[in-house]
Amino acid sequence: MTTTSRLPQASSYSHAPAPTASGTAKAPATKSAGHVIVDSLAAHGVERTYVVPGESFLDVLDGLADSPIETIVCRHEGGAAYMAEAAGKMQQLPGIAMVTRGPGAANAHVGVHTAWQDSTPMVLFVGLIPFEHRDREAFQEFDIKAWFDTGAKRVMVLDHPERASEIVAEAIFAAMSGRPGPVVVGLPEDIIRQEISAVLHPPIPVAPGGMTVTDWKALKAALKEADKPLFVTGGNDWTQEGADALTRWLEEHHLPAAAEWRCEGTVPFDSPSYVGPIGYGRPKPTYDLLEETDLLIFVGTVPGDVLTDGFVVRQDWAKKNFLVSIDPSLRGRSGPVSYQIVAKPDVFVRDLVLMDLPVKEEWKAWTSRMRGEQEAFAALPPAAPGQGQARMDTLMAHLVPTLPDDAVVTLGAGEHTNWAHRYFPTKRYASMLSARNGSMGYSVPSAVAASLTHPGRCVVTIAGDGEFLMNGQELATAAQYGATPLVIVMDNQEYGTIRTHQERHYPDRVSGTQLKNPEFALMAQAFGGFGVRVERDADVPGAVEAALRAIDEDKTFALIHLVVEQRVRAY
Repeated sequence: MTTTSRLPQASSYSHAPAPTASGTAKAPATKSAGHVIVDSLAAHGVERTYVVPGESFLDVLDGLADSPIETIVCRHEGGAAYMAEAAGKMQQLPGIAMVTRGPGAANAHVGVHTAWQDSTPMVLFVGLIPFEHRDREAFQEFDIKAWFDTGAKRVMVLDHPERASEIVAEAIFAAMSGRPGPVVVGLPEDIIRQEISAVLHPPIPVAPGGMTVTDWKALKAALKEADKPLFVTGGNDWTQEGADALTRWLEEHHLPAAAEWRCEGTVPFDSPSYVGPIGYGRPKPTYDLLEETDLLIFVGTVPGDVLTDGFVVRQDWAKKNFLVSIDPSLRGRSGPVSYQIVAKPDVFVRDLVLMDLPVKEEWKAWTSRMRGEQEAFAALPPAAPGQGQARMDTLMAHLVPTLPDDAVVTLGAGEHTNWAHRYFPTKRYASMLSARNGSMGYSVPSAVAASLTHPGRCVVTIAGDGEFLMNGQELATAAQYGATPLVIVMDNQEYGTIRTHQERHYPDRVSGTQLKNPEFALMAQAFGGFGVRVERDADVPGAVEAALRAIDEDKTFALIHLVVEQRVRAY
């Protein structure tokens, strides 16, 4: 005798009718599960979702039609997932993406991996085949748990329609609680069409942790003993208020803070306490800091692979490291752990600023020395154009002085990003959005998301030529929804980072890294924006001025196609 799957019925979980004022029973309002999902997202404060539509979640799309949630229709699932991931970095809620089954889910996987390694709160909704078709190799069928279980905090499938609102609440809670990260929710297309009670599940509060009295005393004692303490800020779990409070306290005590790789801006670029970024391609002074400091305090991040140069730097267990992380497992941690404080950054800072310490002369000298090295490193190159090929140095020299204090820079992966690390004035929390897992194709989608999240703010993205073509089509999304980033495409006709590694290990053996590129400026114009190609350094100032004018006056995105020499690097 064989058995078959039976579709779960909402009626088996129905609620008793509520009595009315007159005492007669009144049936509760009902909606489809898909519409309840949308209502639940809105009730949690979600303002927009990034989608590539599919027939598997049409009922959710129908619910979005009458919702206050803005639906951003993207051109590729990878772009949609990157936009949601970038949104999660900029706000106190997870970014939301929606894609279809099979191929759609596969394309979105890159955004989930980025959210996992970058500890970004994000929820990916994936339409699935009908419940009754499961395990029969139906069209676009795949095992959502097998695909995503190792790279997401949780993977849930809505097999019972009456749990629709509960699963939304659980997904948002899981994405935000503990170390933030991605959550994947599967939505079988027949389940989300079933009628259920429209009553919504309330949001689930997230525990922020905090310093105990013992923690506070231990940290105070360690700081008082240290002559060269160093804070390292990172992660995506801050607020602007927390970042401002930490900066004030550091400056009052003449203490230094470095930034996690591709995570600048928590302590502002122009703060006397900011001493530069730490990570791949770091300037040597901040590399040396990790060994020289006698007390490291990581807040919101841990000393992982990238910060320790492949688990090499700061590995001596005699070194003193305090780790402030809400994740008790300290995933990704390398080297010594002297003390862990289980807290999210804001609540740690709330308690830290109550700590009034006598300022040591050694702290002043230590911070002043490192700040001087950072200022020299970040000093803009000469603005006067040269005689030959266009240069990124010249572009940055003309762009940076025009930027407002709340400007945002986005970037993907490649050597082109080092111009942002060196020169871009990140003065607010989340003013640098990037893929810290080294994922290419992030620059344009994240710039679109930043411009939509913060309309009116100046958003700049620096893309390599290879990276731009991975998701450059999302400029169509920018045009459709009024996003206005400045896109700088640094065209050196190669995958530059890989070429650098190639020259190091296989010198003079160039293979698999060279590119022949289209006219990027014409592509920008075809998408409905401003585009200009620049080959001569003398033309750089005019191109920057024209691009910014197009953004300000025409309210459109602008692209500068900068054709540069190969093998020229920021540092």
